[in-house]
Amino acid sequence: MSTLVGVGGLAPKNIHEAETSLTSGKKRVKRRHRWTEHEKRNTRIGLLFISPWIIGFCVFMIYPIVYSTVISFTRYSGMNNPEYIGLQNYKSAFTDPLTAKSVENTLIYAAMAVPIGLVVALLLAFAMNKNVREVALYRTALYIPSLVPAFALSFIFIVFTNPTMGLFNIFLGWFGVPNSNLLGDPMTAKVVMVVMAQLGAGNAALIYLAGLHNIPGTLYESARVDGAGPIRQFFSITLPLLTPTILFNLITGISGALQIFTQSFIMTNGGPDNGTLFYMLYLYNNAFGYAQLGYASAMALLLFVFGIILAYFVYWISQKFVNYDVSAD
Repeated sequence: MSTLVGVGGLAPKNIHEAETSLTSGKKRVKRRHRWTEHEKRNTRIGLLFISPWIIGFCVFMIYPIVYSTVISFTRYSGMNNPEYIGLQNYKSAFTDPLTAKSVENTLIYAAMAVPIGLVVALLLAFAMNKNVREVALYRTALYIPSLVPAFALSFIFIVFTNPTMGLFNIFLGWFGVPNSNLLGDPMTAKVVMVVMAQLGAGNAALIYLAGLHNIPGTLYESARVDGAGPIRQFFSITLPLLTPTILFNLITGISGALQIFTQSFIMTNGGPDNGTLFYMLYLYNNAFGYAQLGYASAMALLLFVFGIILAYFVYWISQKFVNYDVSAD
C-alpha cells in the first residue's frame, strides 16, 4: 500500500513523489527530489569547472590501472603483440627471489623511515610554532630542504658519504674513526636513505602546524590552572588532539615509503648485493630494463592491492586511538 503525503518545510514543486509504506510495523518515507532549472544549471557549471580534473583522473589514473590490469595477464615486451598467459606473471611474482628481496628491503625501509619521519616532522612543527618575532624566517628555513628534488639530494649525499673525501668521514676522522663506505654496505645504505627522507619532513610539519593551531588554547589554560606541566600537557592534550593529523601523515608516509625509487636508482642502483633493491626499482627494471611489461604490470597491481589493504588496516586500527573531538576556539 502506498500513499502520497506532503512533507513539511519543502516546497511542493520540489517534491515529485512521497511514498509511505508500512514495513515490520515501522513507517518508511521515500522522497524523490525533482531538480529545479536553477539547480540543474549550477550542476552543469560545477561539472564544467571540474571537468579538467575529471578528464585528468580518467586519463592518468583510471586508464593506466585498467590497461595495466589487462597487460598483467600477458607476456608483453612493448614491441610485440601481447600474448595471453593467464596468471603466470602473478605466480612468478610470488616465486621470484628478487621480488621477495625487494619487498623485504621496502618493508625494512618503511619500518625505519615512517616512524622517524613522524617524530622529526612533529619536532619541526613545534619549532615552527614558537611565538617569536622571526618565526616566518624560521619556518622558511625549516621548509627549504623539502623543496630540494630527490635526485639533487641523492647527488649531494653521494658526495657527502664519499669514503675518501666525504664530509661525513672527515667529521668522524676528527675523532679517530676510520673511513667507511656507507653506501657499500646493504644496511648502512638503507640508513643513509632513511636520513635523506627526513629532509623532506617539512611538508608533514606544516600539516602538524595546522593541527596545533586547531587545538583550543583554553585547554592549555585550564591545564596550567590545574598545575599540569609541559610534559603532562603534551601527553594529555597535544598528542591526543593531534591524532587525526598523525593518522594523515602516517598514511601519506607509508604511501611514500612503499614507492621509494629515486634514491636507490641514482645512489646505488639497487646495490650493494641487492641491499637497496626496492620494490619500485625492481618493477622499473622489469618494465624498462628487461622488457617484461606484463610482469611489471602484475607487480604494480599487487602493490596497488597491498596499499589498499594496508590503508584499510591502518584506518581500522586508527579507530582505537584517533580523537576527532576538537574544534578551534
